[in-house]
Amino acid sequence: MQEIKCPKCGEVFMVDESGYAQIVRQVRDKEFEKELKRSQEDLEKRKDSELQLARMEQKEEYTKLLSDKEAEIAKLKEKFQAEDNEKSRLIEQLKAQLGNSDTEKQLAVSEAVSEKEKEISLKITEITELKSQLSNKAAESELKEQSLHRQYEDKLKQKDEEIEYYKDFKARQSTKMIGESLEQHCMNQFNALRMTAFPTAYFEKDNDARTGSKGDFIFRESSEGVEFISIMFEMKNEMDETATKHKNEDFLKELDKDRREKKCEYAVLVSLLEIDNELYNNGIVDVSYKYEKMYVIRPQFFIPIITLLRNAALNSLQYRRELELVRHQQLDISHFEENMNSFKEGFARNFRIASEKFSTAIDEIDKTITHLQKTKEALLSSENNLRLANNKAEDLSIKKLTKGAPTVREMFDQRNREDAKD
Repeated sequence: MQEIKCPKCGEVFMVDESGYAQIVRQVRDKEFEKELKRSQEDLEKRKDSELQLARMEQKEEYTKLLSDKEAEIAKLKEKFQAEDNEKSRLIEQLKAQLGNSDTEKQLAVSEAVSEKEKEISLKITEITELKSQLSNKAAESELKEQSLHRQYEDKLKQKDEEIEYYKDFKARQSTKMIGESLEQHCMNQFNALRMTAFPTAYFEKDNDARTGSKGDFIFRESSEGVEFISIMFEMKNEMDETATKHKNEDFLKELDKDRREKKCEYAVLVSLLEIDNELYNNGIVDVSYKYEKMYVIRPQFFIPIITLLRNAALNSLQYRRELELVRHQQLDISHFEENMNSFKEGFARNFRIASEKFSTAIDEIDKTITHLQKTKEALLSSENNLRLANNKAEDLSIKKLTKGAPTVREMFDQRNREDAKD
């Protein structure tokens, strides 16, 4: 449920989600219609002013050309008048010179008149050609004006079609899924041509957010194991009633970061932001002067930008394969060097350990010899003591044992006497 406060009476009442969405859609459609009407009026005014300016320029050009031609005709008339005067003077002179012979006089006069008539005929022909050129210029000016008018009509028709397209597109948008609708639109466009134009290409959503951010879609295509094109796509849309209007430049830095982290060659922002900005409405905008290999487009240029970048990459595929082969060769050499260095290090380590063990064994043998020598000395000392003990045992007798013990000696003597009696 949503709370809505009446701006006139201040009463607060509750509406459900569907009612709230209908109210928002009504406000949005009304504002969109007003904006659409204003844009159409601006286009009409701009078209009328430019047509009027073009007509004035054509009229000025035509007037200037006509005045130039009239001045040229006036000069020719003056020249003809001077030539007529000269002709009359020559006729009078010929009459004076040929007064003796009427026949010769008439012949000279007729020749002079014939020559002058030819010159006058040529001049009249030139004047006719100039008038024809003037009429051609006028017709050309009229055709140019009609062509300019048709161009403006075509542009106006194209603008109307774009407005209808966006109007229909916005009418089908959900108030809760504005961004996803643009993503789905681009996905549908690609899937419609996937099997015919891009049968081996990879085009899926970017779901890897381990680095803290992710794009919307990644396009990749390979040939014989060599990737020759990769594009990171970001789709941005915005509702008309959003209070804070974003700009396309607000998302370029993050898009460039995602492109580098996902190791993509190109980055493309598909945007419906800044809908009145003619820079983004005229076609594909290259922003690589700020961020390397990055473009900003409207949704209608989604498939063309993929085709252009893909075809350009295909031209360099052979060079990419050769570069990949050289990289593998360098990698094999580096692996060989790494294996050889590992063998050397392992052999040196084993040699060092064996040498240490050998030294330890020699030390243990020396210690063992020392212990055996001590044991030998101890055994020899024991043998000497045993020999002395044996000698002492051999010298032992009852007499020696009873020496200093008279009682014991008396007992032994009594025992001996009893044994003697028996």
